[in-house]
Amino acid sequence: MYKKLVVVTRRTRLEELVARFNTRSQAKFYIEHAGGDFAEYEQEDDAYRRSLDVLRRSLEFEAPQQLVDRALLPTFQFQNEDLIFTLGQDGLVANTAKYVGNQPIIAVNPEPARFDGILLPFAPEEVRAAAERVMEGKAVISRVTLAEVRLNDSERLLAFNELFVGARSHVSALYRIACGEKRETQSSSGVLVSTGAGSTGWISSVFNMTAGVAHFCGGRAGTPVRLRWEDRNLLYVVREPFLSRHSQASLVAGMLRDGQELTLESLM
Repeated sequence: MYKKLVVVTRRTRLEELVARFNTRSQAKFYIEHAGGDFAEYEQEDDAYRRSLDVLRRSLEFEAPQQLVDRALLPTFQFQNEDLIFTLGQDGLVANTAKYVGNQPIIAVNPEPARFDGILLPFAPEEVRAAAERVMEGKAVISRVTLAEVRLNDSERLLAFNELFVGARSHVSALYRIACGEKRETQSSSGVLVSTGAGSTGWISSVFNMTAGVAHFCGGRAGTPVRLRWEDRNLLYVVREPFLSRHSQASLVAGMLRDGQELTLESLM
C-alpha cells in the first residue's frame, strides 16, 4: 500500500546559525561572545545526525526514501501512497500534520534526553518495527482533531495545537467576541483556541499562571482542563482581558462543543 517513505526533517540550531553567519567559526564566535556554550550546539547537532542515520538505515525497505525539510512542507505534495516519518521536536509533528490529511505519521524523538516529546512516541531504533506494523495494518492509530479558522476573505487556516488571534506586537487588541448568545467588546493581548493535542501546550501555561495568581491572592484555582487528541471540542482562553468603561471581561474562557463557533471582529 505504501510506495514511498517520506522523512520530514528540520535544521538544528547549529545549522541555522551557520546559515545565518556563513561559517561554523563565525557562528561559534557569535555564541561564545554572547556567553553561550557552543559545545552544546555541536552535541545537539551530532545527536540529530546520528538519529537520522539510524532512522534511514532502519527504513531499508524496498520502497524509496525521500527527505523533506520542514521549510518545504507548504509546497510539498504528499501522496496517498506515502508513509510519513518526522524527526524533530513536537512542533515538527504539528506542522507536518496540517499537510498530510488522514495519512499516519510515525513521530520520532531524535534525543529523548533533551526533548520531552509528548507527541514523539518512538526512538530511532524503534522505527522499523513501528513502520512494519503500519504497513501490515496492525498499528494502533491515535487520531488528532485540528482546529479551523475561517477569515472574512474566505481564507482557511488549520491548527494542530492552537490558534492565536491577536495583535502582532505587544499592543492590546480591541475586538468584539461572540460565542453562542454571549457577546461583548474586549481589550486583551489576544485569544488562544486550543485543540486536544494543544491542551498540554501553550494553553496549559495559562492555567499555570491563573493557578499561581489564585494562590497568591489566597484563593484556589480549578484543575487544568485536558482533552484527548481526538476530542471534537476546543478550549478557548482570553489572555489578560482588560476591564474598563469600554471593554468587558466576562467571556474569557470556555469550551467550544462540536459545531459551535467563536467569532471575533476586529475593532482596530
